[in-house]
Order: sequence, then C-alpha cells, then structure tokens
Amino acid sequence: MEIKTKWDLRPLRGKDSSKRAQRFIKKWQPRDDYLSDPVVLAQALSDYEDLMRYEGAAAWDYYYFILANSLDQADPKIKAGLNKATERKKQLENDLRFFELRLAKVQPKAHAKLASHKHFLERLLAQGKHQLSEEGERIISLKETTSYDNWMQMTQEFLAKEERHGKNFSQISSLINSQNKKVRDQAAVDFNDILEKNLAVAEHELNSVLQNRRTNDQLRGFDRPDGERLLADDISTAVVDKLVGTVAAHNDLPAKYYQLKAKLFGVDKLAYHERNVSYGNLEKKYSFAEAAALVCEVFANLHPDFAKILEGFLKNGQIDAFPAKGKRGGAACWNSLISQPTYILLNFTGQLRDVTTLAHEAGHGINNKLIKRRQTALDFETPPSTAEVASTFMEDFVLERLMGDADDQLRLQLLLAKLDDDLSAIFRQVAFYRFETDLHADFAKKGYLPRDEIGKLFLKHMAAYMGDYVDQSPGSENWWVYVNHFRYYFYVYSYSSGLLISKFLQGKVRQDPEFIEKVIAFLSAGTSRAPQDLFLRMGADITDSQFWEAGIAEFEKNLNEAWSLARQLGKI
Repeated sequence: MEIKTKWDLRPLRGKDSSKRAQRFIKKWQPRDDYLSDPVVLAQALSDYEDLMRYEGAAAWDYYYFILANSLDQADPKIKAGLNKATERKKQLENDLRFFELRLAKVQPKAHAKLASHKHFLERLLAQGKHQLSEEGERIISLKETTSYDNWMQMTQEFLAKEERHGKNFSQISSLINSQNKKVRDQAAVDFNDILEKNLAVAEHELNSVLQNRRTNDQLRGFDRPDGERLLADDISTAVVDKLVGTVAAHNDLPAKYYQLKAKLFGVDKLAYHERNVSYGNLEKKYSFAEAAALVCEVFANLHPDFAKILEGFLKNGQIDAFPAKGKRGGAACWNSLISQPTYILLNFTGQLRDVTTLAHEAGHGINNKLIKRRQTALDFETPPSTAEVASTFMEDFVLERLMGDADDQLRLQLLLAKLDDDLSAIFRQVAFYRFETDLHADFAKKGYLPRDEIGKLFLKHMAAYMGDYVDQSPGSENWWVYVNHFRYYFYVYSYSSGLLISKFLQGKVRQDPEFIEKVIAFLSAGTSRAPQDLFLRMGADITDSQFWEAGIAEFEKNLNEAWSLARQLGKI
C-alpha cells in the first residue's frame, strides 16, 4: 500500500474562484420570477448547484490557505494569504446571499415539484424566519471577521507558538497522557503554564465571542443561545434537551469509572491531568504504516469500499500525519466543495489513541466520499447532529479488532481505553454543553465574565461528571482556554449524539452484517433528509429518551465488565 504522510495541496492551486459566481449573480440577481414559477426555480437551482459544485464562494484559494495555515500557524505569508482569501470569500458570499435569502420565501407548494431539492428548500424556509434583510445579512457577514473569526483564531495561534523544553504545545498535550508519571506531571506543569500565560488574552477573546453570539441572537430573534446552531443542524431543541438531560442523569457512571481507575492506579484520587492516562502497558508504539494497515483491514471487513477510500487518501497525499512546529494540534478532517479533495490532519505519535484517531478521522472522510457519490452539491454536508456517527462507528470497530485476540489482562487495558474515549465523547461533551449554556446565560446577566468566574463555572461542570475520584487540581480551572469547540457555539453535543447513535448502528451490524448497506445509505444521505427522518427509517426514534438510554447502557455494560475483570485479575 502506497503511503504519503504529507498533504499534497497542489490540486487546490491555480483555480479560478469567481467566474461562475459572477455569471450566476448577473443572471439571477435582477430576477424574482423563480420565486413563483417552479420551472424557472428548477433552472435557478440547477445553476446554483453547478456553482456550488465547482466553485462556491471563492472556495479554492480559501480552502488552500485554511489548510496551509493549519500546517504552519506562524507563517506571516500564509496568514496574509488567508486574510485576503477570507476577505474575497466574505465579499462573494455577500454578493451571492440574495439567492438563498429569496429562496426562503418560496411557497412550500413549489417544493413538491422539486423533489431533488425539497429538503434544501424546507431548511431555507425554516431559517428564513430568523433572517434579516439582504443588507442586514451582508453587514452581519462582514463584521464576523473582526468580531469572531480573528478572535477565535488568535488564541489557538498563540498556543501553537508556545514551546517548553523543546516541545511544542501539541506534543506537550500528548505527553500529558504518558504512562511515565514524571513525564506526564512535567507536561501538565508546562501545559498549565502555557494556559496561564495566555489567560488574559483568552478571557477577552471568549467574552468577545459570547457578545458576538448574543448580538446575533438578538438581531435574529433566537430565544436561546444554541437556537441558531440547532436550527442549522436540522435538529430540534427538544431532541438535544432530551439527549443532554438523559446523559447528565447518568453522571454516576463516569464517577464509578474514575473510582475504578483510581483503585487501579493505587491512589485515592486521580490528578486532573491523569484521568485519561492509559492503564497498563499500552505504550506499544505503532508505525504509521502499521496503523494504516490495521485500520484498512478492519474497514475492509466491514465493507471493501471503506478500505479503498482510505487507501486513496493515503496514496494521494490527503493525510498529514506527524506533529510539527507551528502545526495545529489535535486532529481534523476538512472538506469544502463536493469537487475538492478531502484532507485529514493528524498529530500521529505512535500511541494506540493515534491508531483509533486515524480510524475516527478516516470515518469522517469516508462519510464525505459517500455523500459525494449520491448527493448534489446542495446536500453535500453532514449536520453536526450526525457528523460524529461515521467517525465513532469506524473507531469502535478498530478498537474491537484490537480487543479480539487479547487475554484478560490486555482486554482490561483495552476496555479501559475504550471507556476513556466513550466517557469523553458522551459525558464530557455533555458537561461541556452545560458549561456553555451557563456561560452564555451568565454573560447575558453580567455583560462580562472575568477569567476566575469562567474557571469556577468550568470546574463546576467538570466536577459534576468526574465525581469524587478526580482532583480538580490547581490550573485545571483554566483548561477551557484550549477547548476550541466552545468558540463554535454548542457543537459539542454532536460528539455525544454521534457516539450513541453509532452504538445503535454497530449493534445492528453485529446482529446482521448485511445491515452495513443501510449504514452506507445513511452515511450517503448528506442533508437530503432531516436526521430524525433518517433514523426513523432505520427504526430509531431519537426523540425518545429510551434511545439514548440504550447507548448509555452499552457504556455501563463495558464498565461493569472492567470492574469484574479487575477483580478477577486481583488488581483491586
């Protein structure tokens, strides 16, 4: 298998990003006949789909510089290029904004005659109830760069520049999970020091982001700060409230897990930074080639197409694998236009978590590839409410593969690693969501939140799910600084919903391997149908708390097995 470990961004260079857009604007902006004539509307949508397939809003340069900047956040030339590309993109988005704003006024009776774009129009109609005038939307868009984008990028870029003892921020973050206590403790000291150094900036940044959200909500008439997010995600607030409430009601489970982990580590309480440290000898190193081969094998057993898609990513330079100075931390999967390549960013250091992270991000990429095959450019999107389904689905089967041949000792270690990840995705992200909710509510009351108040609120919600067996250690009150998802406004619920939904699909596939075809159909749907409708077609009602309880029960089952194994092995 041919493997490249650096991105090849050449396919994004030298593309004209505005010709189709200018033709579209010239043709359709002076007209409004498509709002009343279904035949003309069909032609307008066809032209719009063509635009969004091949060009979008100046998407080529912008996509290139977003990716280039993630590889080197300190390069001033790349930053300048990104700023210019962002400005061009914003301007073109504003010039094109008229079309979707006007489509929001199309009468629903016209939708039935446009079956291929019916749900696209329905979503626009729902969002149109909160939209401003064309000029108002233009102003909102233009002010986002200074009121939101620049602030959000700034803190992350400052963190990326930090080094301690020859290690960059991403490497330090990884070392916090080292099994060597001296190494992880020093990494925690360095990590906390970096956060403390950037705390004043992060305080002002977060308050600006909160104020921006509140201003937008007041202008658009949303009565809760997550309203715009959930409307855009095509999911009801009732569903998310049910998810969040159901998960939070089971916070005794992560507390019970950390009790087990503290016993296994021989301590009364885990230090805050130690809660995700692997138990046992899981420091086996994987080369990137070994990890890729293992993940491809698992994918092939699920469906041959999954492995072929990942092999294509590896062969074509669509995965950037290793940490580097100035490189963005963590992992991500990017897509822009349906006609553009997917790119996956990793910071692979050879740990088991890096193997499952590869599977996770490849799952996102496979999801995107499947949508490309079956949907139009107008439905080439995965709403956050379901965005984490493919990734956690693939990740769990890879971990299951690792557990398959394990003896009881290794099985316990791998089971604990799985529980670490599941706990983080389900309970931690819901705690984040509740923190965000209170954060916005307190800001609305007070108008500004100093860093100590943000820290106290953060620890309140972290302690609520961690329980009595994790010490809220000094410095942990600042860990909100590096969590970029808070700047994306309530995105975090999607990790919990995605994993719990994924567990439903995994169970179906284990019962009947042929069910994988229905999984592929689901992953291929994009935004062509509402998520609730997609799940009902597979027999899952996500408005019912029992659906979420079922996924939590799977976590509890694994937790009880871990306790049992630990006792059998005489570890506790």
